[in-house]
Amino acid sequence: MSRKKWFVLIAVLVISSLVLTACPSGTPEKEIVEVVKTVEVTKVVEKEKIVEVVVTPTPVPGEEKVTLNINWGTEPPTADPSLATDTTSVGVIEELFLGLTDLDDETMEAIPELATEWSSNEDRTVWTFKMRDDVPWVRYNPATGEVEKVTDDEGNVRIVNAQDVVYGVKRTCDPRTGSDYAYVLYIIKGCKDLNTADPEAENFQELYDAVGVRAVDDFTVEFTLEYGAGFFPQIASMWIARPMPQWIIEEKGERWIEPGFIVTNGPYVMTEWVHGDHLILEKNPLWYGWEEMADQAGNIERVYGVMIEEASTAFALYEDNELDTAGVPLDQIERVKADPELSKEFVNTPINCTYYYGFITKKPPTDDVRVRKALSMAIDRKTLVEAVTKGGQIPANAFTNPLNFGSPALDPDIAPWALPEDMGGWGYAKAVEEGKKLLEEAGYPDGEGLDIVLMHNVSEGHARIAQAIQAMWAAAYPKINVTIETQEWRVYLKTIDRESPLEDKPNVYRLGWCADYPHANNWIHEVFHPTEGANEPLISEDDPQVGEAVAKFAQLTKQAQVEPDPEKQKELYKEAERLFIDEIVGIAPIYYYTRVAVGKPWLDRVWGDPGRLHIWKWKIDWEAKKAAMGK
Repeated sequence: MSRKKWFVLIAVLVISSLVLTACPSGTPEKEIVEVVKTVEVTKVVEKEKIVEVVVTPTPVPGEEKVTLNINWGTEPPTADPSLATDTTSVGVIEELFLGLTDLDDETMEAIPELATEWSSNEDRTVWTFKMRDDVPWVRYNPATGEVEKVTDDEGNVRIVNAQDVVYGVKRTCDPRTGSDYAYVLYIIKGCKDLNTADPEAENFQELYDAVGVRAVDDFTVEFTLEYGAGFFPQIASMWIARPMPQWIIEEKGERWIEPGFIVTNGPYVMTEWVHGDHLILEKNPLWYGWEEMADQAGNIERVYGVMIEEASTAFALYEDNELDTAGVPLDQIERVKADPELSKEFVNTPINCTYYYGFITKKPPTDDVRVRKALSMAIDRKTLVEAVTKGGQIPANAFTNPLNFGSPALDPDIAPWALPEDMGGWGYAKAVEEGKKLLEEAGYPDGEGLDIVLMHNVSEGHARIAQAIQAMWAAAYPKINVTIETQEWRVYLKTIDRESPLEDKPNVYRLGWCADYPHANNWIHEVFHPTEGANEPLISEDDPQVGEAVAKFAQLTKQAQVEPDPEKQKELYKEAERLFIDEIVGIAPIYYYTRVAVGKPWLDRVWGDPGRLHIWKWKIDWEAKKAAMGK
């Protein structure tokens, strides 16, 4: 990510509007994108769209399509697989582009998509994927309202092939692309060397050619990894490793993701994107899955997605039958549970995401580990989830969500002060007493002289959580001064970007993370490793207080990657989490997400992993929906 490798955040409530929590993110979470690039794309499109793109086709008289109405939760920062880092963008991309593999909605194991089979050598450092040979690249034609197969200059239909995968992977690794998620592909041999190289270097082409992905033949692609990884087929499902249409990207540049230009291969095509208002997808009738997986396929022909960040507004639209599914605002949960009709539509299940507060460890006073730990200790997680979020969330003492291999979540050996007594922890009273000692030692008795800026992106839910934690800190340390600041999502992401000016950053910021694949490597290593991780805090081995712990932490996550014994891997990840949460205190884990959402009685949907909506599996009783809407 150029070196900005921020990550998928989540916005608990908006994401839940889509089923998402997170992070992977909602108001996006598993979320960071090069905001400047997104803005530039929009500007260019607005200037040229009138000339080159007819966004809305003339409707066919009498045409009626089975339409799903959802809330994307925010403006998708991008629809470019190499550039997406947030759950909103990924949610759109997942409907448009196929991966070599997909992840099963329940087990999260890799299953075939473009690849029909795969295998590895004995030490799992070389993986070979055999691909389908019948998936066409398609484009929506605004002039005709039809989905058409894309052809080359000689009139041949362009079929998704191994070279498209090679191009997509190398494009993500290429520093000229500016992918903030390229770090996930550092597992591929040579990707990191290319991604961190100077494009003007004499050996740049050599580095590009050396990336460990190659087309063995037209429909066989081979990956060579830096280390053996049994979870690589799950990484192969990720958007950043998707095949990409080189010819249209090179022809249209940043505009290639706009309707009329964008070339895709998934179950849906993009037909309309009115920035800041709505984005529409329509069924790709040329996708093989409608017939081959008819037993799983739904009947959604059109997806009309709005971009509403306020959970209360989206929920009001749901109650007016203008949305088919939505997140439930915090202040409405009890009413929904008690309502005889809404309670039947209520869904409350665990999802693979973690909500946390991060610390800017380079900015006083949170550059002092004692301050960071005292602040984390004074968050009453049990009260927060029971009295504020009220969605069955679980108090968190570690970063890696318990739904992942290698997670030490809820083990009281890690941050026992974060857990209530009934979960084996210290309980809040003892945690606060220890926190007071730390603040006094740091020179802030009872919080005197301690000024903290807590920032979150605009969201009613995040605001309620921030206000509750502000009150907890004030009760625990009466002389502390906590200022809450909010920013619109794109501005917020730019503010907390690791390369943004330190003076513009808060001391504490809100984020969330949702799994890309269910393994601790995707969490504690890929998000927070000091040199290979995606996010703040900028922890360093040079830190006078925690440098030794940082060095050990970095060593452990790398060691876990190559450890063949699963039980030893778990031990390594546990110690890495203990160091990060207890000694480095890079973040304050707050809770493990649950889905707090509602779905209409006429909607039969997949309540899957955030970012993988699998709308092609959803079904609507169209007559029932029309009747409810008075049609």
